[in-house]
Amino acid sequence: MAARFASVFGAAPEGVWQAPGRVNLIGEHTDYNEGFVLPFAIDRTARVAVRRRPDSGIRLLSTFGNQGLTTADAGSLERGTAKGWTKYPLGVVWALQQIGLPVRGLDLLLDSDVPRGAGLASSHAIECAVISALNELSAAGLDTRDMVLATQRAENDFVGAPTGIMDQSASLRGGAGHALFLDCRDQSCRLVPFDAEAAGLVLLVIDTKVSHSHAGGGYASRRASCELGAEVLGVKALRDVGMEDLEEASGLLDPETYRRVRHVVTENDRVLQVVGLLGSAGPAAIGPLLDASHASMRDDFEISCPELDLAVEAARAAGAVGARMTGGGFGGSAIALTPVAAEQQVRAAVERAFAGAGYVAPEIFSVRPSAGAMRLA
Repeated sequence: MAARFASVFGAAPEGVWQAPGRVNLIGEHTDYNEGFVLPFAIDRTARVAVRRRPDSGIRLLSTFGNQGLTTADAGSLERGTAKGWTKYPLGVVWALQQIGLPVRGLDLLLDSDVPRGAGLASSHAIECAVISALNELSAAGLDTRDMVLATQRAENDFVGAPTGIMDQSASLRGGAGHALFLDCRDQSCRLVPFDAEAAGLVLLVIDTKVSHSHAGGGYASRRASCELGAEVLGVKALRDVGMEDLEEASGLLDPETYRRVRHVVTENDRVLQVVGLLGSAGPAAIGPLLDASHASMRDDFEISCPELDLAVEAARAAGAVGARMTGGGFGGSAIALTPVAAEQQVRAAVERAFAGAGYVAPEIFSVRPSAGAMRLA
């Protein structure tokens, strides 16, 4: 990568940094409701080679797509003007400027094997690799909490996606063999052992090839429903609504808002149950909670799609111990926690089901919990 950078930009990079994508084991749409999530960093990463420039010019190039070399000026970045993947590194530069860090010009080459549009946080992997690089190169001294909030600001205010802090937290804080139990209210977190292999299991990702975008209206409308529910129920966030409060909430909210609230409340409870089980019974015991999470997202939050439902149903019928859609919804990927002995039959069953329904063939691959963002060179 350093050689490619030098051939494009005429000098060696000052370093190469990487940050992983993530799979969310459980806890969907709970993050912006100040709730609990349990993601893990995966062994698919975005890598950036970076060199600072003496002027305010920014030059960006990726190894994928056909966008070619993109140029910008660090002194005149404006929200809503960047296109394609470049809005993620430019958003980080902009966000750092907003908190008073004098980020100037740079040359950047991006390479990534995190599938795009698959609900595996490919955009956050880019942002976390970039902020790791700029934090070090500018000697900014940002801690992980600061970097999480800066990348959230880039997503929310520059890219225009109303996301929470889960994805970048997993990418920056992940650990090999562990999931990240994160409290999105205060960013407190701890690593929870999740060693599927030791339990004779594999976690399969089923990329449905139905592309999704957090900047779209479906995600924003779900967030608005949650904010309405919290306002009507008189709480700061839906994190403050317990399972015991749902009966009363059903009489105060319109049916749709109530379903949205019920998903968030029950999903928070499922996260806590999964964390408990991973610490006692182990990964094989969490299957029913994965199934219940998918049903809640399908029926109460209404963010699934026929391809995701079919992936989950086919995987479960073929032997997966549990399966659910993962990510923001409206497309993307499902995960299937599967006995190693049943892996090939699950893969084959999902592929047959998609072919029979006339859907585009899914991409199916395994992931394992991996380390968070780091400098490579």
